[in-house]
Amino acid sequence: MKASDLFVKALENEGVAYIFGIPGEENLDLLDSLKGSSIKLILTRHEQAAGFMAATYGRLTGHAGVCLSTLGPGATNLVTAAAYANLGGMPMVMITGQKPIKSSKQGLFQIIDVVGMMQPITKYTCQITTGNAIPSRIREAFRMAKTERPGATHLELPEDIAAEETTQQVIEQTLHRRPLSENKAVAQAIKMIEEANRPLILIGAAANRKMAGKIIREFIDKTGMPFFTTQMGKGVVDERHPLYLGCAALSDNDFLHCAIKQTDLIINIGHDVVEKPPFFMETGGFKVIHINYTNAAVDQVYFPQADVVGDIANSIYQLTESITPPAHWDFAIFSKAKVYIDENLSQGKDDERFPVYPQRLVQDIREAMPERGIIALDNGVYKIWFARNYPAYHHNTVLLDNALATMGAGLPSAIAAKLVQPDHPVMAICGDGGFMMNSQEIETAVRLKLDLIVLILNDNAFGMIKWKQANMNFDDFGLDLQNPDFVLYAQSYGAYGHRIEATSEIKPTIAQAIKQGGVHIIEVPMDYSENDRILNHEIKKQSRKVFLRLKAQLATERLS
Repeated sequence: MKASDLFVKALENEGVAYIFGIPGEENLDLLDSLKGSSIKLILTRHEQAAGFMAATYGRLTGHAGVCLSTLGPGATNLVTAAAYANLGGMPMVMITGQKPIKSSKQGLFQIIDVVGMMQPITKYTCQITTGNAIPSRIREAFRMAKTERPGATHLELPEDIAAEETTQQVIEQTLHRRPLSENKAVAQAIKMIEEANRPLILIGAAANRKMAGKIIREFIDKTGMPFFTTQMGKGVVDERHPLYLGCAALSDNDFLHCAIKQTDLIINIGHDVVEKPPFFMETGGFKVIHINYTNAAVDQVYFPQADVVGDIANSIYQLTESITPPAHWDFAIFSKAKVYIDENLSQGKDDERFPVYPQRLVQDIREAMPERGIIALDNGVYKIWFARNYPAYHHNTVLLDNALATMGAGLPSAIAAKLVQPDHPVMAICGDGGFMMNSQEIETAVRLKLDLIVLILNDNAFGMIKWKQANMNFDDFGLDLQNPDFVLYAQSYGAYGHRIEATSEIKPTIAQAIKQGGVHIIEVPMDYSENDRILNHEIKKQSRKVFLRLKAQLATERLS
């Protein structure tokens, strides 16, 4: 058969449902082979957006998402998405075209070393030099993309290789089981946990990948240990759980961080150092047990005293079966801190001021979105507010990027989420800056007839950097924008446009959009003027006072 036909059959053999991307002339054989395939081509308006969609598909399903581009500029447009998937642990396979490699009449026109370019930001990259190699290269690309730690892989299919004949057959998938942790490592972890006085559980991104939530919930319920999450660990365990302390959304000095400093042992489930540190280790301070699919990557703030390496769910199951919660555990400081954490998070949730304050926005969206509704966050200062203040009730219902932390991913991620979960409401939440980076994908969502809500949080600036600028005592300079009329912009694509003109309109507008269906763009004017005061100075001042008072209270109670 023609090599491009074999290529498509190999993709079907891997269970590929969608290919996101923009073909070029170097992909025409592959495009022709896709005509009669079960795979649906999702034509996007930019290759970067196609990569974000493929990565999010991989994040939500555990199966590698696939994106496609031509050579040269098409391939370079996938670079940010490759880094997004690779840092974020999202399985993705990129396919790029190339000019003929056996003979060329165009010199170096559009030619760059794409394989070399992809090398540092993928797990695997390869140029296919013969049609006979297609089955093995595709099997390896998908195997590598899904193997822990998952990430991006890349295949380059030159034009003349796609057109040649081959007699090879696809290589069937084989059963892959993740290794189990060693018994001695589990025993060491149990000993450390039982000897601790105030152990805490941290849940990170890797626990979100393989749906380990049920097992972790059983471990929490048996032991009674409080838990907190990283940003990408949100929702693994329902955050309405009474032992949930919060999300480590800030780098330090939040109420939650002050609570963390009271522990003597952190049981770190599924976190790795690509995320901002949710805690800072110090020599002679609290100890850490690293529970993950892979060994800990040690740096100056993370050097765990024990590794439990293997399938996370099985490791936690072994701990749950064998542990005996000792009588000397003392969680009083955490239960008292929880009252202050919740009180702090509730401030501003009923604020009627307009433009909208972040705390009120988060509260209204949580109330407007159903339990299993999905929010896909772009990158900006609002991400901190949603990480801290928006309780996630289910696995992967809060999609945010705390690894590459790139702008422009929110809308494409929401489109992919809606394709994967068509029965659940999906909302992209973007700043005006991030939205405009891939706003053209509104046309993609309309063309696909998706039911999708896009919230544009408009402060006419790059708000996160303005906050940092002010926080670091720089002058306000160079970060203000002039935006289009977002209502007319939405309508020009055939979407519905709304502009919030009073804070009380947020919930009814979202409810209307969910009920009506179609693509809805909702512009929400935002006021971030108090970010620095609330998220920096006020929290530092209040949290230190609170914990000094709590320690004094506990000392008095013990004496009495």
